[in-house]
Amino acid sequence: MEETAESSKLWCGAAFVMGAFGGRRGRRSAIAGLTALGVAQLVSNGVGKQLVDRPRPPKEWIDHDEVDDRPASSSFPSGHTAAAVAFTAAIAPLWPLAATACAIPAALVAVERVQSGAHYPTDVAAGALIGLAGARLTRHVPQLLRHVLQRPRTVPQLWRSAARSLF
Repeated sequence: MEETAESSKLWCGAAFVMGAFGGRRGRRSAIAGLTALGVAQLVSNGVGKQLVDRPRPPKEWIDHDEVDDRPASSSFPSGHTAAAVAFTAAIAPLWPLAATACAIPAALVAVERVQSGAHYPTDVAAGALIGLAGARLTRHVPQLLRHVLQRPRTVPQLWRSAARSLF
């Protein structure tokens, strides 16, 4: 599972299939999923791993050969999990059946990250939360921008409006 999740190949492939065979709904779902995936990876790998320099779980905890194939980057948060959850959560409102199909490999990615010794369970949980936030942002930012651009406001009004739209 790790090889297909690497560099988000699995999710890009799912987006291609949705876009090619899913009509308008498939294209919208693919765009939403890939956008959320990009946001989640930016936050988890570009920000989270830079801020939290957590070592990987000790090699003694893992009793198989995969332990030597672990990345050297920070363990926290799990970028693979963030990407998987973001993609799946972003397509869920647009195409629930496709999201259901994606939920199984997304869960397997999360489990595999802990089983392989690449992450602690808390790394995976944080990655999942980042993925959910990325999906939510992807869904609500376009609406927020439309709302803001229709009526000019002061900066405090913009912040209050943004907070109501996102939360």
